[in-house]
Amino acid sequence: MMHGAEKSDSSTVAKKSANKPRSPGAESMERREGTKENTGESPASRTLSRAIVTGGLDRVRQAARGNKKERFTALLHHVTVDLLWQAYHWLKRSAAPGVDGVTWYDYGENLEAKLIDLHRRVHRGGYHPLPSRRKYIAKPDGRQRPLGIAALEDKIVQRAVVEVLNAIYEQDFLGFSYGFRPGRGQHDALDALAVGITQRHVNWILDADIAAYFDTVSHDWMLRFLEHRIGDRRLLRLIGKWLKAGVMEEGVVTAAETGTPQGAVVSPTLSNVYLHYVFDLWAHHWRQHQAWGEVILVRYADDVVAGFEHEGTAKRFLADLRQRMEKFALSLHPDKTRLIRFGRFAAEQRAERGLGKPETFNFLGFTHISGRTQKGSFILIRKSRRDRMRAKLRAIKDELRRRMHDPIPQQGQWLRQVVRGYFAYHAVPTNLRSLVVFRHYVERLWLKTLRRRSQKDRFQWVRLIRLAAAWLPSPRILHPWPDARFAVHHPR
Repeated sequence: MMHGAEKSDSSTVAKKSANKPRSPGAESMERREGTKENTGESPASRTLSRAIVTGGLDRVRQAARGNKKERFTALLHHVTVDLLWQAYHWLKRSAAPGVDGVTWYDYGENLEAKLIDLHRRVHRGGYHPLPSRRKYIAKPDGRQRPLGIAALEDKIVQRAVVEVLNAIYEQDFLGFSYGFRPGRGQHDALDALAVGITQRHVNWILDADIAAYFDTVSHDWMLRFLEHRIGDRRLLRLIGKWLKAGVMEEGVVTAAETGTPQGAVVSPTLSNVYLHYVFDLWAHHWRQHQAWGEVILVRYADDVVAGFEHEGTAKRFLADLRQRMEKFALSLHPDKTRLIRFGRFAAEQRAERGLGKPETFNFLGFTHISGRTQKGSFILIRKSRRDRMRAKLRAIKDELRRRMHDPIPQQGQWLRQVVRGYFAYHAVPTNLRSLVVFRHYVERLWLKTLRRRSQKDRFQWVRLIRLAAAWLPSPRILHPWPDARFAVHHPR
């Protein structure tokens, strides 16, 4: 986000729907889809105690906001049965089970008794997390990304602790940090970056990639950072248990000496705490005291983009950043970390040196390009990353094969949801052509699938066009221009 715009406006924060909608002071939190209660569960019986939970965390927020150096010595008592109940209902119902094989629906049977028992174990020290179940998902470049799927009970406790941690650290985190924070999302980070590039003097972009971040986080440094604000030894021991729980793969448990498992409910919050001390505070101070010219910063989880007015400032920042990362057991990826000329003068300056078009960089699923309008003025062009689009189309192709013999209306309904979801994220200004291309390839995949249903079935393209018109959304821009939405969230 741009220098001087360090705090998000309250208009970006969604309000939690309370049991008494007209009562003031609903707790701010991430936007979530509505949830269906368990059969037999009576949410009304928890109205009063849930209000008490919110009130207690509100007092923690106020204390954290009022004194940035205060250490909280009594926090675990905020993890109540009622907060565990809320945490359970915040979890995704369809999520894969952990090593214990327990699903969300399984745990919901006799839920009250299970949560009371879990609460007792957490507070008397008898709770012991299970190792995460190792699962791999394909990355766009063909490599495998390891995920750690926690047991359901561990997810519940972690989700409750995240609420407690957010009450403190949301008062500390800086404005250019966007990843996995209440009321903030990927498009908020994209807007901030776009506004910074187009409205500030940005001529150089540093696209910084932290090598294997989630695998190399130091447990010792993590706990030392947490101790700046948390003096509750029981809560620190609980977090330490999660860090060291390890992973199970093919029946073998591997202890964790470093890192925090990707996929764990608590990992994004712990990641933000770690990088708050390692990067955010340092970069903010560096920008204020060592930079020459303007500097913009945007961080989404471990993805960092910085913009600079002057090349010398950019090179000094990169050199100092490498040293900073090494001090805290991290490193920048030597191949993926790039400093490139970018912005309104990039094309002319590269042409003077006999170079080609300005280089591009990727951030949050979009390729960012230095472009020109028809009138010749600078415009930031954002297009869907080709590798991500190809990966998405491969996934659609595989799923269509599994659905090959489903009735055409069922196929159409599923494809409509997929295309609509893709458009919901990617339909930003300057990206219309990518939307058209994506929809066209979805049509082709659908046609090939329908033609394979029978050797004699020569499904005609004209008929497919009619089906696509009936089922697939038309490409159109859904998001406003970044400066318009940014101005609403950050009024001057």
